[in-house]
Amino acid sequence: MFDKKRYGRLKWACRRGMLELDVLFIPFAETGFLQLSDEEQLIFERLLTFDDPDLYAWFMGHQACNDPVIKGMIEHILSRVKV
Repeated sequence: MFDKKRYGRLKWACRRGMLELDVLFIPFAETGFLQLSDEEQLIFERLLTFDDPDLYAWFMGHQACNDPVIKGMIEHILSRVKV
């Protein structure tokens, strides 16, 4: 589903400029993304469209994500990436 160009853009979108998010997204994109189903890959791509302050709050546990699909992806990423 993700051709080389689209996957490259996705990996670039993982570079957030906020270290706490970079250390989560970049390793996941390089090691876990291609193992996701097509649907899960689209969810991850959608996750990257959210603003950094929201992502930071969700991943650091300061705030709960109200979208159960995105929340599930957050939990999956946190379970896969060891920081």
